[in-house]
Amino acid sequence: MINPHIHIPYHRIEDYLNFIKENRINLEIYFSSHSLDTINNSDIINLKETLDYHPSLTIHAPFMDLSPGAVDSKVRSVTIERFLHIFYIAEILKPKALIFHSGYEKWKYAQRIDIWLEGSLITWKPLIKRAHELNVKIAIENIFEDEPTNLTLLMQELGSDNFGICFDTGHFNLFSKTLLKEWLNYLKPYIIELHLHDNDKTADTHKPIGDGTFDFDTLFSILKDKKDLLYTIEAHSAEDAVKSIERLKQYL
Repeated sequence: MINPHIHIPYHRIEDYLNFIKENRINLEIYFSSHSLDTINNSDIINLKETLDYHPSLTIHAPFMDLSPGAVDSKVRSVTIERFLHIFYIAEILKPKALIFHSGYEKWKYAQRIDIWLEGSLITWKPLIKRAHELNVKIAIENIFEDEPTNLTLLMQELGSDNFGICFDTGHFNLFSKTLLKEWLNYLKPYIIELHLHDNDKTADTHKPIGDGTFDFDTLFSILKDKKDLLYTIEAHSAEDAVKSIERLKQYL
């Protein structure tokens, strides 16, 4: 049985530490920009020592106000600075993957994927080199995308084994205007990780698997031959995380 990762903000780990250690939970740790401003290397070393059961880890990078495909070079520079900080943390924690948001919003870019793609390539090319040096994968998460074209083009342009997709079920359910099968037809070869949560298409509520309307049967049927996928539960409570873990078992 695959033991999924559970998403948790860095600043909440202490609150759930007993639960985490008693259940030997694999973690996806989210570092917000505020967290990056308040921690140092010794804090990360202490975290690694605290997690003395040696869990599998992934890291979710900050995203608020950041824009990897920015037109403004100074905005892109700040974004890269934040992202590089995540790589410094990765040197210590040795995660399997680093998750970043795509930053694409079709209305902000006037539906000009090419403009977003140009800035994105500037951002990601040196970071892929860094990922290769650390033997860690970069996974780009769908957020506001209503269809998969921009993500497909990004994967094709960069063409790296260290660069792939984190497919988020809740975000797909909320924003997509395209069928799940079509998304997976384009993105399946690039999917590294799944973010698993549910909603009723009205808000990003992060409900447990099966408590909303997302089609998990189709997802896992199409991806059944994908090996070495990372499975991450994105829940807003320990109870909902446990519920999702139990429901995930029927698919894996």
